[in-house]
Amino acid sequence: MKVIFIIPSMAGGGAERVISVLANAFAARGIETEIMMTAGSECVYTLDPKVSLLCVGEKTGGSLTKRINRIFRMRRIFARNRKALLLAFEPDAAFFAGIAKLGLSAKMAASERNDPASFGSGRIRRIAYTLSDRVVFQTGGAMEYFGGSIRKKGCVIPNPVSGLLPEPFAGKRRKTVVSVGRLEEQKNHRLLLMAFKEFSDRFKDYTLHLYGKGALEQELRELAGTLGMEDKVFFEGFQRDVLQLAADAGMYVLSSDYEGISNSLLEAMAIGLPVISTDCPCGGSRLCIEQGVNGLLTPVGDVRALAEAMSSIAESQELGDRLGREALCVRERFSADNIAARWIGLLEEMETGR
Repeated sequence: MKVIFIIPSMAGGGAERVISVLANAFAARGIETEIMMTAGSECVYTLDPKVSLLCVGEKTGGSLTKRINRIFRMRRIFARNRKALLLAFEPDAAFFAGIAKLGLSAKMAASERNDPASFGSGRIRRIAYTLSDRVVFQTGGAMEYFGGSIRKKGCVIPNPVSGLLPEPFAGKRRKTVVSVGRLEEQKNHRLLLMAFKEFSDRFKDYTLHLYGKGALEQELRELAGTLGMEDKVFFEGFQRDVLQLAADAGMYVLSSDYEGISNSLLEAMAIGLPVISTDCPCGGSRLCIEQGVNGLLTPVGDVRALAEAMSSIAESQELGDRLGREALCVRERFSADNIAARWIGLLEEMETGR
């Protein structure tokens, strides 16, 4: 078996992180594995030496000529690898791969990596999924968004947790709230800042640490200043060792308006952090968190509910410790071995035509 992952780039992001974990798991099982990057050559992840990286183009800037040339380069590779199984992550990558493989025998699975309602170009996605043999969703809610023809070829496989995580922290936790994610609209850090302001009025010793970069950084810095929290909110940027840095934090918060399954949420749970997440569509956080057992869920956009959830952990060490202990179950439930086995089962079905 040969597998070719297809993704715009490996420069960072949830889909890219999942590919890195799966590619390493496939290579460890002796599966020939390649990652094709369609719009960039950077890779920020540590890959098994047996995993090949291939760049077929840079960002096109909307150039039709560059896009056509990219498709022809992809097609030549697919023609040389007619028995390879293609795994295209994100609709744009699946669209270009689907066009490139027209008339060839290569089979392809497309993978939806976010809340499908958030994707702007529905026509491109419909074409991409029509040209795919299978479509993989992270949650049942994401699959139910689509009509019967897509659901018929769909299946649900959640994200894996890397096996290279630090051991769970044991000891007294710092009075810190951490959040990990791009500083973009989807993540709704404005909600987090406003909720932290309410929380901080009661628990004055706590600080908020935002890990990630993005277009909204300056706006969020200004909001922190407007709220009078310049000395309590720290913008930490992108950190490769974020899990080690955050391991002894008081709690982790995901404030997104929508998600597929958040890798940072899963990893926070897997190292035993008490976690809070908005109960955002399309159900990824609800899939990971059992309310009050291994984490806390709050309504999307609800400042007061998020502040109260943070307060409940801050005022009860017993609650925080219990949530963190129970959260560790995701290490086994979503282990790379278990999730990779489900992907390999799908690939075998595609290979044999079952």
